[in-house]
Amino acid sequence: MQPRNMSMSGVVDLAAVKAAGEARQKAEQARAEAAREGRTAAAPPAAVIDVNEADFEREVLQRSAQVPVVIDFWAEWCEPCKQLSPVLERLAAEYGGRFVLAKVDVEANQMLFQQFGVQGIPAVFAVVGGQALPLFQGAAPEAQIRQVLDQLIQVAEERFGIVGEPLGAGEEGAAEQPAPEPPAGPYDAALAAAHEALDAGDLGGAIQAYRNVLSDDPANPEAKLGLAQAELLQRVQGADPQAVRKTAADNPADVDAQIAAADLDLVGGHVEDAFGRLVETVRRAAGDERERARLRLLELFEVIGADDPRVTKARTALARVLF
Repeated sequence: MQPRNMSMSGVVDLAAVKAAGEARQKAEQARAEAAREGRTAAAPPAAVIDVNEADFEREVLQRSAQVPVVIDFWAEWCEPCKQLSPVLERLAAEYGGRFVLAKVDVEANQMLFQQFGVQGIPAVFAVVGGQALPLFQGAAPEAQIRQVLDQLIQVAEERFGIVGEPLGAGEEGAAEQPAPEPPAGPYDAALAAAHEALDAGDLGGAIQAYRNVLSDDPANPEAKLGLAQAELLQRVQGADPQAVRKTAADNPADVDAQIAAADLDLVGGHVEDAFGRLVETVRRAAGDERERARLRLLELFEVIGADDPRVTKARTALARVLF
């Protein structure tokens, strides 16, 4: 993906917005087709993976930028694990690629066990966009597990724009069918008006229009991207770049100064500088200030797009400083 136009004129990359919407729709169509054809009856290799300390970054952290990864901490001697693990494996197959189950043997991977602060097993965590989320501990009823998984998938899509790929979609020999032309959506007129307001420099009007769409459709990719861009442009409007950068340089521990400079970095097209600045700020800070820097970094991820390799790299860096 090419860098997006982040000039102060408020031009929005409509091609990238359209591509994001089409990718999401294609994934949903493929998942529905897989369900109709009964392709989720047994767990394909990609649904359940064994993970160790050596391949954790690749198999979990990097993969979590594309699909939620559920981690099952288990051991051979653990009787409750023997009840829970088969349920998780079956659900991984049934959910058809909406999450990947990563199994970690705590006896062979003590460092991972300690890094996640696991108090006892079985313990189940998730990693989404490089961020770890505790799910539950102990053998839980299947209905409760389903509820937790559904909430995880919803959070991954709505907050991070991460939607898993249907299993089997990329298998060799599979005939690629062109996606049908999507019908006009219920928010097309509202989104067009928001885009026009953004192009005209009416940032307040654009922000309100995008929020109106998201109030009815929280996962709408066009509205999420447009809102993130409009809010960024509004934040830097009227800022004195020299003064902002000098304040940040003179006060490396000032979280607000670093956040303001990161906004300017991104608007100026210095994407990796913006991400690196905030990752370092998260590493230095603590408590509410750390959380504020982390949330701003996630907002900037929305501006660039989840499929951009710079976002994937920054998510991995963020996970390293958080865990």
